[in-house]
Amino acid sequence: MAEAEKIRVAFQGEPGAFSEAAALQLFGERIVTVPRPTFDASFRAIAEGAADALLVPVENSLAGSVVRVYDLLLESELTITAETILPIELHLIGCPGAALGDLRSISSHPMALAQCERFFGQHPSIKRLAAEDTAGSVREALARGDKTHAAIAGRYAAERYRGAIIAERIQDNAENFTRFVMLQPVKETTRAAALSAVLTASGSQLMKMALAMRLAHRPGSLLASLAPLARHGVNLLKIESRPIHGQPWEYQFFVDLEAPASGLEEALADLQKATREVRVLGLYPAAQNRA
Repeated sequence: MAEAEKIRVAFQGEPGAFSEAAALQLFGERIVTVPRPTFDASFRAIAEGAADALLVPVENSLAGSVVRVYDLLLESELTITAETILPIELHLIGCPGAALGDLRSISSHPMALAQCERFFGQHPSIKRLAAEDTAGSVREALARGDKTHAAIAGRYAAERYRGAIIAERIQDNAENFTRFVMLQPVKETTRAAALSAVLTASGSQLMKMALAMRLAHRPGSLLASLAPLARHGVNLLKIESRPIHGQPWEYQFFVDLEAPASGLEEALADLQKATREVRVLGLYPAAQNRA
């Protein structure tokens, strides 16, 4: 496929990041990846003409939701169109020829460092250094050419920067997965039509729907909002409350649902009657590579 025909997908991080690996896992060679330094910069990429779509992490099986992504999603006119789940395996990566016994320091993102406590407990003399990005820590380690320094990141980063994997899968918990979603623009005037088209085309296919909903301040409002899900056989995958910006001590709920598309359409119609406000953040096929 010609470069000009490929979809440009922005992600947060440096080349070799887990987000880039997830984008390639989802779409393969059909995309060109566009690294951006922060989540905020990533969400601006489409409006700035630098990308056609955006891939972001929304939750990790150990650390929970990525709060900043949800905040930015609410502020944007983007909608979730696909998802993929990436196993997070953390490897110790250094210069070719480096050995574990020679290491004096290791750098990585603070979350990656925190997920390798057992390794650092077994090697107390090694100093841990916080970095902005897992892939960036590998790039810097290789650029230094210092065999006493290494980084922690994924295998894709090691391949990207031609680093040597000194130790594999050093994370504490092997059941570590991150769910990523693809975001694309949908204009408000076409949002309802696009939603209806997806529901019609999907038929009995298992779909997921992400919602943000606000409830009336009265007893039983949460129960009333959830009742339509049970009536229509919709599986509630996740519900989480978040403060409403600018309205202290008021909250909205982020909800993930799963069901055949027809069930979601009927449940959504009833849910809108039982809530003060509902916004559909995305309707998309459930990932085939779920853990």
